[in-house]
Formats: sequence, structure tokens, C-alpha cells
Amino acid sequence: MRSGPERGTAVGGAPGARGKWWPLVAITLGNFMLLVDVTIVNTALPRISDGLGASFASLQWVMDIYALALAALLMVAGSAADLFGRRRIYVAGLALFALSSLACGLAPDASTLIAARAVQGVGAAAMFATNTPLLMAAYRGRDRGVAFGIWGGTSGAAAAVGPVLGGLLTEYVDWRAIFLVNLPLTAFAVWITLARVQESHGDRTARIDWPGAACFTVCAGALTYGLMRGGEEGWTEAGTLGSLAVAVLALIAFIAVERRVRRPLLDLRLLRRPSFATLMAAALLLQVAAFPYLTFVGLWTQNVLGLSPVQAGLAVTPLALMSLLVGAVGGRHLQRLAPQLPIGVGLLLTGAGGLLHALLLGDGAGWAVLVPGLAVSGLGIGMAMPVLVSAALGAAPPERAGMASGAVNTFRQLGFAFGIAVLGTVFATALHDAAPGAGPTALGAAYITGLTRVTLISGLVALAAGLLVLAVVRRTEHGEEPGAGGADAPGADATGSDATGSDATGSDASGAEATAGGGRTAGAGEPAGGAEPVRTGAPAGK
Repeated sequence: MRSGPERGTAVGGAPGARGKWWPLVAITLGNFMLLVDVTIVNTALPRISDGLGASFASLQWVMDIYALALAALLMVAGSAADLFGRRRIYVAGLALFALSSLACGLAPDASTLIAARAVQGVGAAAMFATNTPLLMAAYRGRDRGVAFGIWGGTSGAAAAVGPVLGGLLTEYVDWRAIFLVNLPLTAFAVWITLARVQESHGDRTARIDWPGAACFTVCAGALTYGLMRGGEEGWTEAGTLGSLAVAVLALIAFIAVERRVRRPLLDLRLLRRPSFATLMAAALLLQVAAFPYLTFVGLWTQNVLGLSPVQAGLAVTPLALMSLLVGAVGGRHLQRLAPQLPIGVGLLLTGAGGLLHALLLGDGAGWAVLVPGLAVSGLGIGMAMPVLVSAALGAAPPERAGMASGAVNTFRQLGFAFGIAVLGTVFATALHDAAPGAGPTALGAAYITGLTRVTLISGLVALAAGLLVLAVVRRTEHGEEPGAGGADAPGADATGSDATGSDATGSDASGAEATAGGGRTAGAGEPAGGAEPVRTGAPAGK
């Protein structure tokens, strides 16, 4: 008979099979909701525009502000969880997510919806930063491997379910239902968490880097706003230049703060490691290339092709399903390869998918022309995403594992936010070039032109990132990399959180990489060891 720690924990820490999986239900449900809430909006955008009279720029912000808030506060939420308790922060995140979802569902105008989506992103950051450390604390041995396998699989499923679920709710209920459906689910998750999940802490001596967090948030927000405004008002317009200037100043301030504080939000010396810096760039560029253009595909399939929200959701599922299949079937095998191979080749395939879109889209094209590109991109995403987090951990010293995990997920979310801003500007320019009052034929041609441009850019970005990864990234062991420039600073990481998981729009069915001691990861269903790491959680997901 196995010892208590090998058998997992149940209510109040009591070991045994009865009820021991309730913590997994509570944590997985919250993770699933926060990931679905990006993709679920895609198919509802045309109805939101009609219902609230929202402009294209407003629709961009409805998508972007959620990812932006999530990225900006992810590492801060991890630090807060270490200080105040991971369960407490997770429950607070669920509550905030529910209240903001209610505000989204009742929003009378686009501005209110955007503000509520920002708050929703704050709640999501608290949930995202705490779910894997809570799983690490709840399970041991074989149970831990099983828990992370299920957690990673449902994370991947969120990508496939989101567009279809959004289409169903929008078409048969109302677009507001895509937000209101969160209320009973969050209430259920809170109830289970309070009843079945034990409290756990990280380093209670840690301090939150508020100045660094403020500078980082201002930089990301001002840059995103400047990119969107530049596409609408022009790149020499005063507001555009002012926003970009604020972003530059905030970045300089962030670098200055992080070099001086004792426990930085991000140890900038990690970026001296060529492999780590390249992996951060790959995380950002993969998100730019792989997912934002799907937002504009959704607008095209409904506004031009006349597809229903459900049909529009089904039209883009080949990408998520292929990614989920590759992760589920080959995820454990991909982890055994030198990381530059699955990440680099995956990026190249993602780029090839984007170029296929650009090649096949043309006048009179229907939704079926999307399938080849979506399938190839999904294959690449399924290869690259499961390895990205573990590769980042391997490129950082063990005592920085939590920080590395939080950083790679932050860069991923920033990539999505920046992708919406940049590609949205390109797409909007194509629509603006169409003659005012143009008929359906001209409007359809403008949509095709915009989609061709954004998919071409997406493809080229992914190809460039793939070549960069193949050229620079090398397998590292326990964060030891030649020429790291002394980045192995001693001490605990600043966040202590493993804010990992599947991306909001991608998939990672393999995502059961439970770190046990900093650099080594265990695949789905594989025991991750009985001892819980001192500060790092369990990166699982893309």
C-alpha cells in the first residue's frame, strides 16, 4: 500500500481515493474558463458590434484588453500568492472574474464592456498564476502525473471548445450569454476550492515589485494603444507619437527599477542568456503569428460569407483540433528532443500555414480554403507549444524557475495583445481603402485583401522566429549556458509562481510537465516525484 503522499490528498488533507480529485476539478475548471474567455469572444464580435454599435477599434480592445491585463499582472499575481496564500488569491481571482463577467454581460456600451474585460483579465491573472502551484501542493507521485495530464488536456480542449461554444451561445441565446455563463461555473469552482483545496504559500519573505509592475503595465498598455491609434489616426498624429513615447519612457524606467530592486519582477540578467532571450522572443512571436488573425477570419466568415456564429466557430476548429491531437499523441516524445527542434520546426510549420492562407485566399474564396493552412499551423503549434515552457525553464538556473515560467507566459500573452493591435491595424487599413458605401462585392474584396496581408505577415513572422530558434537555442542543463554573462544570481525568484498553462487560444494536450526541482519535467501520466519544489510550481501547458 502506498504512503499518504503517494496517494494524494482529499478534504482537509485526508489521504484516500474518496474525494481526492475534487481539487483537480476546482483548479481545472477555473483554468478552463479563463482560457475559453479569449476564444469564446471571436465568434460573437459581429453581434457585439451590432448590439453596442461598437467600432472596429472597440472590437480590437474587447479582444486585446483581456490579454493585456493578464500579461501585465501575471508575475505580480504570483508574488501576491506567495505572500498571502495561493488558495486565497485563486478564490479572489475567481470572484473578480465572476463579477467582471457579470459586468460584461450587462454592459450598455462598448466602453463599459472594454473596462469590464480589463478587470476580467486581472481576475484571470490571479487564477492563472496560482492553478499549477495549487495542483503541485494537492498531489504527489503518480496522482500528480495524472492530475497534470488531465489539466493539460482540458487546457488544450479550451481552444477547440471556445469558438464553437461562443457560436452556440451567441446564435441560440445572446452574445451576452458568453459572459454570463461564467457566473454559475465560478460559483461552483469557489465552493469546491473552499471545501476541498488546502492553502499553500511560497516564500512569505518575498515582496511585490510594485514599481516594476507599474512600469511594465504602462509600457505594454501605451505601446498597444499607440499601435492601434497609429493605424486609425496616422503614425505622425500627436496622440500616436505621445503613446509611443510614453511606452519608451516606461520601458526605460522598468529597466532601471529591475536593475536596482532586491527582488525584481524579471531578473534582466536572464536575458543575457542567448537561449533564454530567444525563447522569450519565440513565445511572443508565435502568439503574434498563430492566433490573432483568427479574430479577423471570424469577422470575414460572418460579415461577408454569411456564416452563422456556430458555423464560423466550426470553420476555425481544424487548427485547435490538430494542435490538440499532436500534443496528446506526441507531447511526451517531443519533450525528449533537443528543444530547438520541436520549437523551431513548429514555428516553421506555423509560418507555412500562414503562407498557405495568403496563397489560397482570393476573390470568391469560401471558408474551405482555410482548412489546409489551419491544419498545417495546428501541427506546428502542437509541436512548439508543449516544449516552450520546459525549454525556458531549462535555459534558466533552478532558483529562477518560477520567474522563467512566469516570464514565458507573460511574453505569450503580450504576443497575442500586440498581434491583435498590429494585425488589426493592417486589416483595418484594407477595409478603409474600400470606397465608402461600396457594395458587397467590393467589401468582400477588401476583407480578402486584409486577410491576405495579415496572414502573409503572420507567416513571415513565424518563419523568421523558427529560423532564429534553430540558430540560437541549444539544450541546456539546469540553466547552465555558455556565455550567460553571469545571470546565475543566487537567491529565490521574485514570483515563486508557475503561471503556466495552455494559451488562451492555443492548445497543449500534453501539458503535464510537472517540474520537480527546477529544470526537469515529467510528461503526462509520469510521476513527477514525491517532493514538492521549494518555490516552483508545475509548468504544464503550452
